[in-house]
Amino acid sequence: MDRTTQQHIQKLHPSVRQEMTKIIEECNKALTGKAKIRITQGLRTFKEQDDLYAIGRTKAGKKVTNAKGGQSIHNYGLAVDICLIIDEKVASWDTAKDWDNDKISDWYECVKIFARNGWDWGGNWIKFKDLPHFEKKGFSNWRKLFKMAKDSEGYIIL
Repeated sequence: MDRTTQQHIQKLHPSVRQEMTKIIEECNKALTGKAKIRITQGLRTFKEQDDLYAIGRTKAGKKVTNAKGGQSIHNYGLAVDICLIIDEKVASWDTAKDWDNDKISDWYECVKIFARNGWDWGGNWIKFKDLPHFEKKGFSNWRKLFKMAKDSEGYIIL
């Protein structure tokens, strides 16, 4: 597991850190070729979320999110975005490539592992498909999360 992924895991909600470590290790074990999984996004501050929301609206670029600060599961440390790192240097979001030649795309090998561990995939969404996105099942209601009490580190108390 690379340093970037480890750093993102350490900022996730404490209740999912160990589980996410296990998922990443499972994915990397399943990917026997030159691809490994990397977490590119985990916990996001409300300000970071608002900055992303502005893209395609008040800032140049194509819209990347429909969620303002507080409206994303990322804001509570219960979601990750991933990519595949090829040969330890090139980032890929290719969902079809099978670098380990086992007749299953490497991306979908990871999708299955996340699902088996209780995580929903943004690629299954109907309106706004978000292929790099995974979130812990049962926590998609940001309105509820927004109102929950927080611990001394700022994480919601589950």
